[in-house]
Amino acid sequence: MTALLPPLLPPVPVALARPVPTLPVATPGRQLAYEPKFDGHRLLIFRLADEVRMQARSGRIVTRAFPDLAAAALRLPVGTVLDGEVVVWVGRHTDFAAVQKRATAASEARAARLARELPASYAAFDLLASGPDDLRPRPYAERRARLVALLEPHGPPLQAVPMTMDPELAATWYEAFPAIGVEGLVIKSPDQPYRPGRHWRKLRHSETRDAVVVGVVGPRFRPRALALVLPGDDTPVVSGPLSPAVRAQLATALRDLPPVESPSPDPPTAIDTVGAWIAYQPIAPDLTVEVRQESTVRHAATAVIRLRVRE
Repeated sequence: MTALLPPLLPPVPVALARPVPTLPVATPGRQLAYEPKFDGHRLLIFRLADEVRMQARSGRIVTRAFPDLAAAALRLPVGTVLDGEVVVWVGRHTDFAAVQKRATAASEARAARLARELPASYAAFDLLASGPDDLRPRPYAERRARLVALLEPHGPPLQAVPMTMDPELAATWYEAFPAIGVEGLVIKSPDQPYRPGRHWRKLRHSETRDAVVVGVVGPRFRPRALALVLPGDDTPVVSGPLSPAVRAQLATALRDLPPVESPSPDPPTAIDTVGAWIAYQPIAPDLTVEVRQESTVRHAATAVIRLRVRE
């Protein structure tokens, strides 16, 4: 007898959040749910009949990069589909550069080594399918309850993100959590289905955020711009033109990086502010920069403010 296929197979388009300037609060008769927003890599986990498959936000299959999470997900019931964020804890703080290093592992051997050196955790915030059931049309409150019931017996590295419906507690989280690498809050309505598009809301703690440098546009040691990966996404973007101060910071840092070979004979590409794909020279994902994004054009312009110096 042929096994039934699960209700969802990759690629599945993901739900997103739109920025808001202040913390939304509930109105009479209408509650809101608040979750911390981690700086990591968006990842969907599919527990299939004989394997686990993992999908990045872009739709790429990235299972090989996270063998530790794949092994943990084998404990889940067949048909389970989770949506969440991969994070790597370094001490008591999440490290997005470490997540990016994990995500770009080019071989199974390197992925296995990095899994030992930089073990990943998975902060699940939604349950899209369970057994034969597609849960996306169901309200968030139901999906959340089933997510907690599913993951609670297992524990790390697969865990449900915290959630509260108390706006005062959410405000406390908003002020306290940046110390551990949480960039803000995601706000959802309990009756919302899961659907693609920016139907959730997010409140960031700062106008700036960190990004990992994955390549340079222009001369290797005097680039005009950088190829960057931002938290929650795996599609590189091209920064705006670099300021003289940033170029000066990068001059030494770039020379200290080991060369990186592209896995393809064609140069990798990143998307710029008008939606064009620009070729770049890849570098080791060891540099982090502070950036500011402005949504004044077709795609958000990403300005590099400064190079983050590791302490």
